[in-house]
Amino acid sequence: MEIERTAIDGVLIIRPKKFEDARGFFAPVLNRSALREAGVDHDWVQENQSLSLKKGTVRGLHFQRPPFAQAKLIRVLRGAIMDVCVDLRENSTTRGLHISTTLTAENLVSVYVPAGFAHGFCTLVDDTEVLYRVSNEWAPSHEEGLIWNDPDLAISWPVGADEVVLSERDASWPSLAAYRR
Repeated sequence: MEIERTAIDGVLIIRPKKFEDARGFFAPVLNRSALREAGVDHDWVQENQSLSLKKGTVRGLHFQRPPFAQAKLIRVLRGAIMDVCVDLRENSTTRGLHISTTLTAENLVSVYVPAGFAHGFCTLVDDTEVLYRVSNEWAPSHEEGLIWNDPDLAISWPVGADEVVLSERDASWPSLAAYRR
């Protein structure tokens, strides 16, 4: 397993080693010791799976306020996404900056997103399934979000406002500048 540190402290790209033969493949996609060595030590408390039927579906940018903030470990089971995490940590030198990564069922890449980040993704193909582990249970009273296309965040989404598939709730989140705790 290869764990790559990114330009934003704490966000990790995880690439498992894939063993292939005539039967198919095997890949250890989660390794507690390797993650601990990289500074990640969670007892994941909830695992979520989503299915997005249409290419261009954006889910996010979501986060939970403390004390229910969540770290996340995201991977794709079927299809492909552009995964995005935005640094919201108050004293971070990278606050307001984001990392985006392509995750596919074929590449088996996972992204570790620490607590203190907004997270979202855009599906690149129809019928995309995403699995993510979280370090804290869902707490609706502490759930927040940012509008996906906030111009100040300058995220280069692979879909425009005229073709995006969004929930009503995700379409109504504030910009980072308008967000108040």
